[in-house]
Amino acid sequence: MTVVVVGAGPVGVTAALLLARRGVDVLVLDRHPAAYPQPRAVHLDDESLRVLQAAGVADAFAAVSRPMAGLRLLDGAHRTLAEFPRGDGEHGWPQASMFSQPDLEAVLRAALAAEPRAELRGGVEVLHVEQPGPVRLTVRDRATGAEEVLAADAVLGCDGANSTVRRLIGSWMHDLGPSERWLVVDLAADAPLDVWPGVHQVCDPVRPATFMPIAGDRYRAEFRLAPGESPADLDLSELLGRFGTEDCTVVRTAEYTYAAQVADRWRDRRVLLCGDAAHLTPPFIGQGLGLGLRDVHQLTWKLAAVLDGADHALLDTHQAERAPHARALIRVAVLLGALMTGGGERAVLARRAALTAVQRVPRLAAFAAASRTPPLRRGPLVRRPRVAPGSPVGALLPQPPVAGPGRLDDLLGLGWAVLTDGAPVPEDWPGPVLRADRLGSPELVRWLGGRSVLVRPDRIVAAVRR
Repeated sequence: MTVVVVGAGPVGVTAALLLARRGVDVLVLDRHPAAYPQPRAVHLDDESLRVLQAAGVADAFAAVSRPMAGLRLLDGAHRTLAEFPRGDGEHGWPQASMFSQPDLEAVLRAALAAEPRAELRGGVEVLHVEQPGPVRLTVRDRATGAEEVLAADAVLGCDGANSTVRRLIGSWMHDLGPSERWLVVDLAADAPLDVWPGVHQVCDPVRPATFMPIAGDRYRAEFRLAPGESPADLDLSELLGRFGTEDCTVVRTAEYTYAAQVADRWRDRRVLLCGDAAHLTPPFIGQGLGLGLRDVHQLTWKLAAVLDGADHALLDTHQAERAPHARALIRVAVLLGALMTGGGERAVLARRAALTAVQRVPRLAAFAAASRTPPLRRGPLVRRPRVAPGSPVGALLPQPPVAGPGRLDDLLGLGWAVLTDGAPVPEDWPGPVLRADRLGSPELVRWLGGRSVLVRPDRIVAAVRR
């Protein structure tokens, strides 16, 4: 069994590691000869770190990242409107972590190089994909121009926003909101800056901006460009100085167009899309990379099962589960972006009043600070009741501390599992049964509350029995 992953960014390499851990041989192809050296993604939540944990690299990632303090909303004069702290999450990792993408890529590629079932080939572009039967890819070496045909049992298109694989299967992106142009400025400081260690979002409709410490000596500032405005029109020294970055060195500036899009088709038989090839989101909730990691976490176990003889219909659940989840988060990002940066003077006053009200209501403030994403919809692998207020089905199982050196996910293994605190377990539920009261985790026992839960290989709760 061989799977070809097109694209060696964080999503593609994570997919390869997850597949290799399930006994699948993987060839990763990338059009660039080496890892892209510039920072792009800078944030991951605690749900996403469960994916890196499954790939065996979470601890190495933690060593090159830092917990984020939270989100602080500022007005145009940089006065604090509201602050939403982040801390330790329910998944065994910080609710939010900041990092430089080249550091993450180095961690992932080191793990890939140590994996005997995986191979990475750079400087290769895909020209053609042919089905049915084994997938045949025509590829070209970008240095020599030599072409060859590769055979694979499946292909994952993890090749980014300008995905070649998406184009070759005839899939198109559909807009969920307007696109915006932003100038991104990456900075380095000789000494730590005296700034709050969280994300600063300037809610100014005239010049919306974002500033954040990343990791180590790196910082990032982002400024929205007005229609027809060029980066050369901005007085960067004045804009950056408002964040106290006078002693920083500008490492690079780059203009990005942030889009809100989802692909209309994520699968053509054994060719499937993941990450930015399938969806693009504005940055306001920091879920761009996290969405892609969730894609491969929830797909790779299904693909490995199909390659091992399971019904191909299992792959139909990829788009059915992931597309609604991606659309929901993208729409939240579009809405929050509009609420934080849109409108005129009246919108500024309304925003200040609304944020004041939110902070005065503990439940609303807790909701705004939470890192939990929406549950998956009801489907063949999600036995969610039609009316299910507070049901854990479709959501990620929490990962509280357990006795011993490992984490809960490590104890659950690679397959399906059942967690119970003594409640009856249906005979048709697959996987080993773990007693929560024997794991040394009172938090898990309280969360179960007399229930038994069926947990999928991607740690999504598939069903509940009281």
